[in-house]
Order: sequence, then structure tokens, then C-alpha cells
Amino acid sequence: MFEYAGWVWWLIVSLGVLVTFHEFGHFWVARRCGVKVLRFSVGFGQPILRWHGRDGVEYVIGWIPLGGYVRMLDEREADVPDDLLPQAFNRKSVWQRFAVVLAGPMFNLILCVFLLWLMFVIGKADYQPIVGQVQGIAAKAGLERDDRILAIDGQRMDTWTHAQMALATAAVDHRAVSVEVLRGNGDSARVQLDLSRLQGEAEPASALREIGIVPRQFLLDPVVGLVAPDSAAQAAGLKTGDHLLSINGKTLRSWDEIGPLVQLHASAERPLQLAFERDGVRQDVSIQPKLDADASPPRWLLGVGAPRGSAEYDAMLRFGPVDALGAATDETWRLTHTTLGVVWRMLRGAMSLDNLSGPISIAQYASVSAQMGVAWFLSFLAMLSLSLAIMNLLPIPLLDGGHLLYYLIEMVKGSPVSERTMIAGQFVGMVLLVGLMGLAFYNDILRLVAS
Repeated sequence: MFEYAGWVWWLIVSLGVLVTFHEFGHFWVARRCGVKVLRFSVGFGQPILRWHGRDGVEYVIGWIPLGGYVRMLDEREADVPDDLLPQAFNRKSVWQRFAVVLAGPMFNLILCVFLLWLMFVIGKADYQPIVGQVQGIAAKAGLERDDRILAIDGQRMDTWTHAQMALATAAVDHRAVSVEVLRGNGDSARVQLDLSRLQGEAEPASALREIGIVPRQFLLDPVVGLVAPDSAAQAAGLKTGDHLLSINGKTLRSWDEIGPLVQLHASAERPLQLAFERDGVRQDVSIQPKLDADASPPRWLLGVGAPRGSAEYDAMLRFGPVDALGAATDETWRLTHTTLGVVWRMLRGAMSLDNLSGPISIAQYASVSAQMGVAWFLSFLAMLSLSLAIMNLLPIPLLDGGHLLYYLIEMVKGSPVSERTMIAGQFVGMVLLVGLMGLAFYNDILRLVAS
């Protein structure tokens, strides 16, 4: 119950900030263009707070925090006194109306840059783009353990988040990418990852697993987390916290190496020679794994479990106030390119519409990012603000992009589109938006049930 309450709270905070800034863009530019604003509302539905400012504007906070609006004086909505006609929105030039509508998405874009600037000034912890486990396509391409990814297709990679985003995009497109790496021995190399060999439709969330890469930081140390009762490990005297050093003389660097080495060297005739460290003292024992004949294929088991805990960050993106502006601009461009790519791939069917998220997923992501720290929450808000800007610029009637399309047509033909056309467009836009919202809610519910 408390978890869901946290989701709702962070959803309200996130959308409240973004919607307020978006609507303020419309409000501010409308006032600069001489349009009389009647109401500034954040949220829909029954007002929970309402007041009138000295500027004559009614300010409202609605109880449904999923949007907002700025109501302007307009002859198409109500009769306008003759002395106020010059302040009516519909009486303004097409360029002024275009600017007022465009201002909302543009303010979200500006907010995105500002949030990323603040994030970089504060400093965002992340993981270095260092390869851990390698198999499958990645191994065949020549990637090696401890390779540090420097660039992908010539684009510099500073963190694992950047590398994961670039590789996931290439996986969805099933295209080859050039990966420049720095080897563990100090040599540099360039490998070609042919992701056209991926089978079926690749999904961003599972792309790295399908490529065959696990980041080094996600590999667990070979430390015993638990010892199973009546197991080979218990018989050999192993205890929780023992640091496993080697199996039959083969050094262990991470937990994932234990299983393959046990399967390679175990037999019924000869026990394994296991070296481990306890309280700073090295010890050597003989251990006879037990064969699980019911497994398919049969497996040799030591009876030890992995340690718990999450990987610690080992990279920090932090800049001074001036350099942070350039970094924020670059990151905004990177996110814009990626987001537009996702939208285009969904439209042409290259990416499943299952990736479309709604309010429930947004609430979850907001809560998780807030728990990860201020910098991660700012990063999430920036991404959400950018997504809001892009979504509103889509040429769908009822959205800002639909109105901008009407104004572009008016600029070309020299007169506004007909009222009949606008009514038909609003109907089509309503159907599209309801369909998208329904699909987003459906995806959210499926993810919630699956988790």
C-alpha cells in the first residue's frame, strides 16, 4: 500500500512540474502577443484550489494531474465584447497563434536542458562502460572481458547507460555497429558487432542479453552468500562470507565463472581442489560435488548461493556550471535522436507497441528514480519533459502539433482551414488519443501483473 502511495506521489510531483512548465509556455507567449488569458489550469476535473490573480487570470489546480490547459479569449468559444476583440486569440496573426501553440513544447525542451544542466552540476553516478561476461554474438565478434567501450559508431561512450542505449538501438534495427574498445592490457581495438544475426524482434530491455554482454559491475564477486544444507559445500566446511579463490588451480574472478568450472572439472572419481579465503587467511579443501541427475542436462552442484546486493557505481558525470551547459545540450540531442528513433520504429512496426508506457509505468519510474537520488530523478524528469515535448508536436488534432499543422496549412493557402475540417480532425484526434491511452494503460497493467 505504501509503495503505491509513493508511486502516486511521485507521479503528481513529476507531471505537476512538467505540465506547469508546459502551460506556462503557452501562457507567457500568449501574454506577450497581447492575448487575454482567462484561465491557467494545472490538472483536469473538479478544482481543488482556485484563485484570481491581480492580472485578472483565474488560476486553478484540478484533482486529475494528467494535464492542464490555458484558456484564452476566443470568439469561437464565447461572445467577446467589442472593446476586447483585439485581445482575442483568433484575431491574432497566424504567426502569433503559431508561436503561442509552439511555446508549450519549446518550454518543455528548455526545461529538459535545464534539468540536465542541474544534473551534471550536481553529478550523476553511473557505471563505466566495461564489459564483463561475453558470449554469443559479442564473443564471436571479438569483444573480451574487461574491454572498456570507448565509442560506438564513432560516438563517445562515457557511461554504461550511453553504451546500453546505443547497443539496444542497433539491436532493434538489426544492423552492424563498430565498437572501439580499450583492452585490459592497455591496447586499443575495434570490433564489428553484426546484430543482423539476432533472431526475431529484438526488444531494448533484453538487447544486451541477446547480444551476449554483461557489464563488469553486474558480475558478482565469488563470495559465498549461503550454504545449502546437506550439500557438498557444507560437508567441506564452507561458510557464508568465504571468498572463493580458485577451482583446480583456475583463478575465479567473478561468481559466474564458478558453474562452468565445476561442470568442466567435476567427476565422481576425483574431488575438486578448492581454494578460498576466510578472515584474510587462505585455505585449501577437497570438495566432491553432488550430481543432480534430474536436471537437463545433469549438473554437478557445490551447494553454494550467490551473495546479495547491488553493484556500486564507479563513474561520476559532473561538470562545472559552464561546461555543464554544453554537456546538457549534447545529452538533450542524444535523447531527442533516440526518442524520435523509437517513435519512428513504432510507427513502421520495427519496434513493438508493448514499449508504449502510461501513467502507471511513469509513476513507477518516477518513484524508483527518486529513490536512486536527486541526479537520477532530474534525469528522469528531463527525459519525461522531452517526451512530452515530442508527443505534443506530433501532427495529431487536439495536440499542439495538430494545431501547428492547421496553421502551416493556413500559411500556405492564405486562409484558415474550414470549421468542418477542424471538427473532423478533432474527431480523428480523439479516436487516436483514446486508442493510444488505452494501449498505454493495457501495457501498464500487463507489466504490473507480470511483476
